Amino acid sequence: MKNRLTAFAALLCLGAAPSMAADAGPTGLWLDQSGRGGIDIQPCGDKLCGNLVWLKEPLNAEGKAKTDIHNPDASLQARPLCNVPILNGFTQDSPNHWDGGTIYDAASGKTYKSNMELQPDGTLHVRGYIGFTFLGRTETWTRPAGTLARCK
Repeated sequence: MKNRLTAFAALLCLGAAPSMAADAGPTGLWLDQSGRGGIDIQPCGDKLCGNLVWLKEPLNAEGKAKTDIHNPDASLQARPLCNVPILNGFTQDSPNHWDGGTIYDAASGKTYKSNMELQPDGTLHVRGYIGFTFLGRTETWTRPAGTLARCK
């Protein structure tokens, strides 16, 4: 009987794990859908923001740190991609949903309106869109399995 109670208690704890992760919200480190970038989401004032803090391939073909070469602001094109703001201005509008933010696509230099939704399985759906949410694309971000060496 004692073994059954122990097993039942363990199952209850395992079942609670996804909801505990959801309660923590989207703060912390995430891998983008491609697995090539790591974004650290943190509070910025009363909103959430995220910076690019890890790159799978941090160096360009010349062996130098990748820079924000596609940024439409010429004065920002020489800045390193490390720590570039990717997510800005998100506010929570329901238990697992954040809206009103923007997402910067360093590959194109474009910024889009964005929202985020924490999923029951612990993944984060990040949607970038133009004007209306149905005119966009959703990516599924995941927590890294191990420690990522943050770029400097």
